[in-house]
Amino acid sequence: MTLVVPFDGSPLAKAALIRAADFGRVLNDPLVVLSIIPQNNTQYARERGWLEPGEAFDIDRITERLAEDIETLAPSATFRYRVVDRYATAGTIAIKLRQMAQAADASMVFVGSENAGRIVTSLSSIGTNVAADNAYDVVIVRNRKPEKIEQRATATRATDPKA
Repeated sequence: MTLVVPFDGSPLAKAALIRAADFGRVLNDPLVVLSIIPQNNTQYARERGWLEPGEAFDIDRITERLAEDIETLAPSATFRYRVVDRYATAGTIAIKLRQMAQAADASMVFVGSENAGRIVTSLSSIGTNVAADNAYDVVIVRNRKPEKIEQRATATRATDPKA
C-alpha cells in the first residue's frame, strides 16, 4: 500500500500531509507527495506562495521550496512533481495527479479541501477529479490545525542535525 498526498504547500495540503504521515507510521506504508507545476506561470506560483514578490519563475527553486516543506512535515516522504503547460486547467492538473497516484500504486489519497463538509463532488479545484478515481480510497482533510503543523515543523527542526 502506498499513501499519496497532492501537495501545493497550502495549509490544508500541509494538514493532509501530516495526516498521511501519521497513517504511514502506523501502517508502515510508504508516503508519496505529488505536486503539479504549470511551467512559467508566475501568477499561479505566486498565488501558492512558491515565489516571493518580484521573484522570477524558477522551477528548481519552486521544487526546492516544496521539498523543504515536505521534508519538514514528513521526513520519510518521497516527493515527485510534474511540470505541465503554463495554461493547464484544474482538470488537466487533476488528471496528472490521478495518473501519478495510479503510477505510485496509491491505496489511499489524502486530499485537503475546505469544501469537504459538502458532498465529494463539490470539492474545489482538483479534489473532484482526484476523488472520483475508484483505484484508491480518498481521505478528505478539512480541518487545518496550524498549531499541529508548527509543532511538527518545530519537532523536526529540533531533531534534524541539518536544521
